[in-house]
Amino acid sequence: MTTDALHWATLAQLKRGLDTGDFNSLELTQHLLDRIATHDPSIQSFIHVADDALTQARAADRRRRRGAAVRPLEGIPVALKDNYQTRGMPTTAGTRATAIEFAEEDSACAERLRAAGAVLLGKTWTHEFAWGTTTPPVANPWDVERIPGGSSGGSGAAVAAGFVPLGMGSDTGGSIRIPASFCGVVGLKPTFGRVSRFGIVPHSWSLDHPGPLTRTVEDAALVMNVLAGYDARDPACQDRPVPDHTRDLRCGVRGLRIGVIDNHFMERNAPAVQRCVEGRLAELQSDGASVRHFSMPILAYGLAAIYAIELASSGAYHDRWIAEGHSAEYQPDVRALVEMGRLVSAVDYLKAEQVRSVMAGEFRRIFDHVDVIITPTEPVTAWKRGCDKASINGTDESVLAASWRLTYPFNLTGLPAISVPCGFDDDGMPIGLQIAGRPFEESTVLRCAAGVERLCGMIRRPPLA
Repeated sequence: MTTDALHWATLAQLKRGLDTGDFNSLELTQHLLDRIATHDPSIQSFIHVADDALTQARAADRRRRRGAAVRPLEGIPVALKDNYQTRGMPTTAGTRATAIEFAEEDSACAERLRAAGAVLLGKTWTHEFAWGTTTPPVANPWDVERIPGGSSGGSGAAVAAGFVPLGMGSDTGGSIRIPASFCGVVGLKPTFGRVSRFGIVPHSWSLDHPGPLTRTVEDAALVMNVLAGYDARDPACQDRPVPDHTRDLRCGVRGLRIGVIDNHFMERNAPAVQRCVEGRLAELQSDGASVRHFSMPILAYGLAAIYAIELASSGAYHDRWIAEGHSAEYQPDVRALVEMGRLVSAVDYLKAEQVRSVMAGEFRRIFDHVDVIITPTEPVTAWKRGCDKASINGTDESVLAASWRLTYPFNLTGLPAISVPCGFDDDGMPIGLQIAGRPFEESTVLRCAAGVERLCGMIRRPPLA
C-alpha cells in the first residue's frame, strides 16, 4: 500500500500494513495530519488536533522495534467526539459558554483506546452538548452545502473524508447512526451498558450510548473488541462476557431471520430510500435469509416519550448552569431544548417511562421470532444547510423529528443497532440501512451488517482528492 493512499485504507488494512512493516505509525500519522491540514478547512470536522500526535506515533513505533507485544490498535490514529474527556486535550462538548469547563482526564473509552495502542489524533465537533442533528460548523464531505448529521457529525465527516479510520461518537436518539447514514460510513450503537459512559459529558443518563464510526463493519467489530467490557465507574455498565465481535463476520446471512416492522419504519420514507432498503431486503432473502413482517402500534407514542425523558434528563444535568445564567451563552436551539426540560412534569416523565417499558416488551415479542430487525436508518438523505423542514412524499416534517424518527426506538429500549451504507439517492448522497438486535447480541447485528456490506461492495469515496 502506497503512503499516498493510506487515508482511504480501512482500520483493518492499516493494522495489517503496520504489522507487516509496509509503513510505520509516524508515516501514517503525519500523512493524516497533512490531509487534515489540506482538506479540513472546507469540512471543519476537527475542533482540536492533538499537540502530541506524532509523539504518540513515535512511541508506538518504538514498541514495535523493541519487540513488545503488539496491541490491537497499535499506532492507528483515531479521533474522539468532543464530549469525551481526554487527557492532554481540551473538552468543550461543543459549547462556547465561558464558565463551563471539563477535566482533562481520560474517559473510559479514551483509556481503552490508549491501552490498545491507538494514537489519539484529536477531537471532532459535536452539536452543542450532543443535542441537534446538524453539527455546526461541519460540512458533509459528499456535498459541503449539506449537513453531516449529528450530533456526532464531526466524527462521521472525519471518517468519510479520510482523516481517520475511526471516530468515536455518542448516541442518545440516533447521534451515531444519523451521521453514519448521511456521510456514508458505518456507525454502531452498542447495547446500553455494553460500553462504559464514564468521562463522557452526559446528555441523558438512561439513553446515552458510546460507539464507533468506521469505514467498514469489520472495523467496527475490531473497535468493539477494545471498547466493550465492565467498568464499575459507570453504574449502567454490565458485567457480561465479551465475545470476539469479528468471529461471525464471514458467516453470511443464510439462516438469519429478519424482521420488518411495516408501520412507522416503512411508511414515510423518501422514494429513493424506500427502494434502496426494499432492494437490499430482497437480496438478503436471495442469499438465504428469511423475512417476516410485523406491526408495532406503540411506536406512535415513542417520539413523545423519548422527548420527555431526554428533555427532563438534560434539564436536570444543566440545572445549575441554567440557574447561574450560563445557559444564556448556549446556541439558541440548544438553549431552548435544555430550558424546556424544566417544563416536563413528573406525570409526563412517568408516562414516558411506561411507554418505554411497553415498547421494550413489544421488541422482545418480535425477537422471539427473528434474529435482527432491518429498517432504513434515515427517511431522507442529508439536507441542505439552513433547512428546517424535510419534505417527504409531499409532506413537510421538522428535520429534527424526521432525523430521529427511525433511530430513537433503539435508544429508548437500549437495543444494539448499526447503520451500514446501502446505496445512493439520485443526487449521489449516501443512504443507510439500520440493523437492530437483541440485547448484547452485537455479533449477530455485525454479521448481518457484513452481509449487507458484501452485497453493496465498498462504498465509493466522496469527491475529495
